[in-house]
Amino acid sequence: MGDTLEFNEIYQEVKGSWNDGRLRFSKQNVVYKSSKTGKVDSISAGDLNLAQWRRVCLGHGIKLGTSTGNVYKYDGFRDTDFEKISEFFKTNYKLELTEKDMCVKGWNWGTAKFSGPLLSFDVNDNSAFEIPLSNVSQCATGKNEVTLEFHQNDDTEVSLMEVRFYVPPNQTDERSDPVEAFAQNVLSKADVIQATGDAVCIFKELQCLTPRGRYDIRIYPTFLHLHGKTFDYKIPYPPVLRLFLLPHKDQRQMFFVISLDPPIKQGQTRYHFLILLFSKEEDINLTLNMSEEDVERRFEGKLSKNMSGSLYEMVSRVMKALVNRKITVPGNFQGHSGTQCITCSYKASSGLLYPLERGFIYVHKPPVHLRFEEISCVNFARGTTTTRSFDFEIETKQGNQYTFSSIEREEYGKLFDFVNAKKLNIKNRGFKEGMKGKIDEYSDSDEDKHDAYLERMKAEGKIREEGNDSDESDGESDESFNPGEEEDDIAEEYDSNASASSSSEEGEGSEDEGAKKKKAKKVKVVKERKERKPRKEKKQKDTGGPKRPMSAYMLWLNSNRERIRSENPGISITGISKRAGEMWRELGKDDKEVWEAKAGEAKKQYDLAKKEYKESGGGATSSSKKDNKKSAVKKETKRKSSGGDKDRDRGGGNDSFKSKEFIETSESSSDSDRKSKSKKKKKVNESEEEEEEEEEAMSTPASSEPESD
Repeated sequence: MGDTLEFNEIYQEVKGSWNDGRLRFSKQNVVYKSSKTGKVDSISAGDLNLAQWRRVCLGHGIKLGTSTGNVYKYDGFRDTDFEKISEFFKTNYKLELTEKDMCVKGWNWGTAKFSGPLLSFDVNDNSAFEIPLSNVSQCATGKNEVTLEFHQNDDTEVSLMEVRFYVPPNQTDERSDPVEAFAQNVLSKADVIQATGDAVCIFKELQCLTPRGRYDIRIYPTFLHLHGKTFDYKIPYPPVLRLFLLPHKDQRQMFFVISLDPPIKQGQTRYHFLILLFSKEEDINLTLNMSEEDVERRFEGKLSKNMSGSLYEMVSRVMKALVNRKITVPGNFQGHSGTQCITCSYKASSGLLYPLERGFIYVHKPPVHLRFEEISCVNFARGTTTTRSFDFEIETKQGNQYTFSSIEREEYGKLFDFVNAKKLNIKNRGFKEGMKGKIDEYSDSDEDKHDAYLERMKAEGKIREEGNDSDESDGESDESFNPGEEEDDIAEEYDSNASASSSSEEGEGSEDEGAKKKKAKKVKVVKERKERKPRKEKKQKDTGGPKRPMSAYMLWLNSNRERIRSENPGISITGISKRAGEMWRELGKDDKEVWEAKAGEAKKQYDLAKKEYKESGGGATSSSKKDNKKSAVKKETKRKSSGGDKDRDRGGGNDSFKSKEFIETSESSSDSDRKSKSKKKKKVNESEEEEEEEEEAMSTPASSEPESD
């Protein structure tokens, strides 16, 4: 038997919902940590006075009671765990783990027993159900009837709204009312906030970001009261999970964040965080509404009756003493600008992301707090709108994803080093040194790939940190914007006198000899155009001759095309050719020889048919026809030109005279007509070339081995 016992997936009932977590029994205490909120419940071993083993809906459960009257229930154990837990309790806690049966008869008539913070409804000395009185929000009485109303939990699909108890009248003592006695027992332990007594202190007109507005904060011994112009909130101290004190990026303001579970409600809106904004320059003199003896006895030196200092320090100090929670501040992280936060956007609004020692917190709309233990992996992604920024994505083990976008590229190196030092799983990096021993079941398949973008971004961030912000470096890095260089390029390419522009610039530069020497501007070299070689005359296609024979691959493809189509239903034409090429490469040598023999036989038949065709004069007639067509076209052009000359001669006098402008425009139009005709001829020739290339491609196989004709 070891010094500790640990159990995973142990459930605790919180206002009708089951929250899983980890439970650990040690010699000194019993510790339970919730996986959802990270809240830790610690029970000292010396305070335990009750331990019961019960059969419940989630297997088996343990009910623990303390000497202070608190009761804790944990479910999700197995039947085999009873022996080792019982032995551990006897050895370390000197406490016997007793088995307790639950009543399953379904009766609605029994005895109500109040034991500490629980109301137990027993039937025949066996508990039928138990109600934690801390879940009761209101208690109303009627004639022989008591109605209990409960706090609602947004995480549950079905919530218990109320329970009514019928209390029979007391026949023996008519002076005592059993209904009032029942209600007083409930209200003594119920979570019903009543503003009785005076507030410990009051802070006037504090700026609150969520919920938005200015509120007077009245601090009572058991709850916090926010009083605004429209809404009032009463927040008991047990739902307060954490306190954060965060400096603003401008170094002139401070955020004070209070994490709540369950959240406060305003209609259908839920506020899981209470965020206050303070100015560092605002001071206050605070006097507690308590005597010095009461302050010393209640707060044990944490507070004094008269205090003075910054307003945010006084509020955080009082809240820390009353809530009894530690205040979380940013750790050792320092961004590119020297602050402890990063400017980014979450969803539609801009805010600040604070890397903490045990998590991340985003302020302020909507506030998000993510602990390292609930993070599955993080991802550095390229910015969607510009390359000057990047996105930081966080994926939790529950499958939720949070994307913080528009982070400046200079912050990349600092944030990457922070995430790497905390040993978080980086999704787009892979396992490097320090990560090899950590195995995560949510690892991505792309982790082994090298991310060049990530390395480049990190290097650029480090370069910017070195302070290389001089004018010369800006000019070198941003080559796209250089007006002087653009003007030179224009002069060299388009001006008729490019040398004149350069000489004038030299003259202007000589006047400023005392100024700094400018960098030598790049001279754009204009390459001389090479003369095009005359095109080779294309062989005219003989349509009347015999068709070229198919290659071995094409013969094999024609016989196997239907088989490929039947084996792959819905395959496209390109898919058929791709699959055929793969099958042809995998074909054996003997099978290929069969098709090559068929192709060789077809080649012989083609050569024989071509020889007979030429002997019969087929090729010569086709060429002569083309020559006749060319000569006919020439004759027509001559006739047209001669006809035009005759018309000009007939016009006589004024028509024969043409001005200089008319001659130039007519010549330019005739030149453009010639160019358009030459372009059309080029397009026709190119289309004919493409048709021949396609025919040649169809006649060759998709394999890398060339086929011999």
